[in-house]
Amino acid sequence: MIAQKELPDMGEIILVNITKIMPYGAYCELVEYKADAYLPISEVASGWIKNIHEFIREGQRDVAKVVFVDQTKRALDVSLKKVTSKEKKDKINEYNLEKRAEKFFTQAIQAAHKESKTDEIKKKAAQVVKTYSELLDLTVEGKMPAGVLDSDVKKAYDEILAKNVKPKEYEVGYSVELRALGGKGSVGTIKKAFSEVEALGVDVLYEGAPHYKLTAKGPSYPAVEGKIKEAERVLEKYKSTLSVAIKR
Repeated sequence: MIAQKELPDMGEIILVNITKIMPYGAYCELVEYKADAYLPISEVASGWIKNIHEFIREGQRDVAKVVFVDQTKRALDVSLKKVTSKEKKDKINEYNLEKRAEKFFTQAIQAAHKESKTDEIKKKAAQVVKTYSELLDLTVEGKMPAGVLDSDVKKAYDEILAKNVKPKEYEVGYSVELRALGGKGSVGTIKKAFSEVEALGVDVLYEGAPHYKLTAKGPSYPAVEGKIKEAERVLEKYKSTLSVAIKR
C-alpha cells in the first residue's frame, strides 16, 4: 500500500504467515503490516480440534479475518474459520494485483532515476490514492490528476503500463421490445433503426421478435452507458412508427 495504516481494522481480511504453533493457538506475522497477531485454536476451524497441527503448520500463509484489535497495546486476534471461500479468493487476487502494481511503480521511479526521492513520491501519491492498484487504475483510465507524479516518473509509468497492462473493458446490456405500429412501421423500419444504433458501436442481438438486446463495451461505465443512451435517442426518433420499450 502507498498509504500504510499502522494496524488493520476490525473485520478486515488480511494475509498472515503462521510463525509459531502452540497447544491452544498460533502466532502469526501480518504480511501487509508490521505487526503480529494471535490465532486462537477456537478460530482455526469449525468444530472440536484435538490436534491443532492437523489443521495448520508453521510457515503456512493463509487468509484471516481480524476479530479483535487493541490499538493501544497493538494486540490482534485473527480467525481462519470466519473467512469465506470467496473472501479468501478475492483477498489473494487483490494482494497479487497490488504487488504487481507496486512493481510497475517501482520500475517507473528507477527508470526516471529518482530512487532517492521514492518516499517523497509516495507521500505525494498518497494524497490522492491509498494503494498502488488505485494509482494504476486511475492512470490506465486517464483519470490521474495532473501533478501527482513528476513528469519524468509519469512518462516512465505510462510507458510501463502501456506495455504490461491491458485496459479494462466494461460491458452493459439492455433489453429492448420493438414493435411496428399498425399501418405505420415495418420490418424495414426496424432494420433501419437498428442499423443507426449499430453505427454508434452498439451491438444488436435478435432474441425473437419483438425482443432484442443492446450491448455496448468501453473503457468505463460512463462511456458505455453513454453509448446506450445515444442508441436510446436514435430509437426514440422512430416512436411515431415503432413501439419502443428499453430496460436494463
